[in-house]
Amino acid sequence: MRLNRALIFVKDLDLMASFYGGTVGLESIDDSRTESWAEFNAGQIRIILHAIPPHIAASIEITLPPRTREENPIKLIFEVDDLDAKMKRLQSEGVTIVQRPWGACDVVDPEGNIFQILSVEGSAQE
Repeated sequence: MRLNRALIFVKDLDLMASFYGGTVGLESIDDSRTESWAEFNAGQIRIILHAIPPHIAASIEITLPPRTREENPIKLIFEVDDLDAKMKRLQSEGVTIVQRPWGACDVVDPEGNIFQILSVEGSAQE
């Protein structure tokens, strides 16, 4: 068994697709895009954003800045070649970065989901 895709349910698909595609830099798979679905190439897996149905999304409040969802039991972890450069670029675009006491750098997306970015060198040691 191999992981093929990771799906994130989102309130604002356009905002989140812009964030993961433009800000984070994942490659959009445009031929898969629909009103409620967006896919991105993330190396050996795809990241999928799936819009929450409007009648449910209406009851969800997203604050600005977003409330960090620390209680989420799943965290995506991305590798990058140059961690410092990636973190500086994200910070320059106003993205919230959470420095963890154990040395990890977590990123908060516009809806409060947390993902981690680590260097390719760092992931090889873990």
